[in-house]
Amino acid sequence: MDGVATGVVIIGSGFSGLGMAIRLKQSGRHDFVILEKADDLGGTWRDNTYPGCACDIRSHMYSFSFAQNPDWSRSFSEQPEIWRYLRRVADDHGVAEHIRFGVEVTGARWDDDACRWRLRTAVGQEFSGTFLVDGTGALHVPNLPALPGIEDFTGTTFHSSRWNHDYPLEGKRVAVVGTGASAVQFVPKIAPRVARLEVYQRTPPWVLPRPEGEIPRRRKRLFRRFPAALAAYRAALYWLNESFAVGFNGRPGLLKLGERLAKRHIERQIPDPQLRRKVTPDYTLGCKRVLGSNTYYPALTRDNVELVTTGISRVTPCGIVDGDGVERPADAIIFGTGFKVTEALEHLDVQGSNGRDLATLWRSEGIQTHLGITVAGFPNLFLLLGPNTGLGHNSVVFMIESQIRYVAEAIRLAGLRGAAAIEVRERAQRRFNSEIQRKLAKGVWSTGGCRSWYLDSRGVNRTIWPGFTWQYWLRTRRVDPGDFHFRTPGMKRAAQPMDTTTSPAT
Repeated sequence: MDGVATGVVIIGSGFSGLGMAIRLKQSGRHDFVILEKADDLGGTWRDNTYPGCACDIRSHMYSFSFAQNPDWSRSFSEQPEIWRYLRRVADDHGVAEHIRFGVEVTGARWDDDACRWRLRTAVGQEFSGTFLVDGTGALHVPNLPALPGIEDFTGTTFHSSRWNHDYPLEGKRVAVVGTGASAVQFVPKIAPRVARLEVYQRTPPWVLPRPEGEIPRRRKRLFRRFPAALAAYRAALYWLNESFAVGFNGRPGLLKLGERLAKRHIERQIPDPQLRRKVTPDYTLGCKRVLGSNTYYPALTRDNVELVTTGISRVTPCGIVDGDGVERPADAIIFGTGFKVTEALEHLDVQGSNGRDLATLWRSEGIQTHLGITVAGFPNLFLLLGPNTGLGHNSVVFMIESQIRYVAEAIRLAGLRGAAAIEVRERAQRRFNSEIQRKLAKGVWSTGGCRSWYLDSRGVNRTIWPGFTWQYWLRTRRVDPGDFHFRTPGMKRAAQPMDTTTSPAT
């Protein structure tokens, strides 16, 4: 056949894709390829190079358990160090040689007769694999708001994830749209450099003080000499993070302590009462992503910085008109508006059994999976960091490791049974979605009084895992054969009967 044929095709070379590749190699499987659209590996940590870009989970938790790093320089690592870590891990585990760079996947089609996935790429090259693992995640499609008049703006515009390092900010009048995780990091970095900075805020985030700082050399030496000490420290961080899940999942009263801490943080860093009111949220902590920074609020108090909370009416050729009709000139507009999370789950043209289209299915029925990993009607397809596996309290790398173990076990189980395909049953998928949506309805994301990117256009949370991460680990520690159909070579896929015992998620 034309193109490149292999056993497993992995899309993306960030934490998910690399972790999957390493797991396959550890299990003795080498017939896989990683397709990466860029010219280097790293995913999110390759693309986001804006000033101040850093992780909001402590370094020793935001790393693979099988590749712990005793030499992190800071409590919360910055982008260049995390990117170096990923490249080193890829080299150490021998998976870099499996990466095909500059290969952007534009579509995937399941071949029912051959029981293989056939992939198209932007350059016309074809790949096929028995199994397809999508490791692209959800934080890669920039969310660019459709501001009236933006096409007439004569200055420079760019999104934080596509930072224009060739544009000199010194002496410029800059407008920042958005006050989410990225803006909270880069605003303090650019504020001293620009002549004037207007920050346009729609909804204030909860910002907690961060125990930031360099990691002492003696601690690094201890971790290098005694790996057990590093493992114990990592475990302590894990359980500390897990404690926040109690408040997020149906007991928001426990989050009041965090709100008091955040309000004291505002009082200590912002002397102006009017500015304090502007940055104080009116919703429950945790409803939107909780941020951490010791420098964001001081940046807003600078003489050359103004926080604008009256909205954006339109963009003119030379600036922005706010909701009160005041026009502020701008040489550049920087969008700190995050990503299209739920839309990113539909970024590929994926067709499963009998031509079933994934994007069409999810648009009409809502995004649904089993454990955020498999989808009924799409044999041998696995998602990493898929729907409802994101977190607001702990490290997603922990979730990734749970998923790659599950996927590797599913592939192994198919082989043991002599199956050409493994496909989740619709009833197992509906049961899972009904369960998590019941839990999410009680969580702070639904009851906290805000609107966030966790929710889809219908107001349904398709992003967050509603519970402790150890519970997800338990759910994915083994593959239940009863949840799946297994097809032997030559067996045609039979239509799955409707299961009326469990109602579909809303």
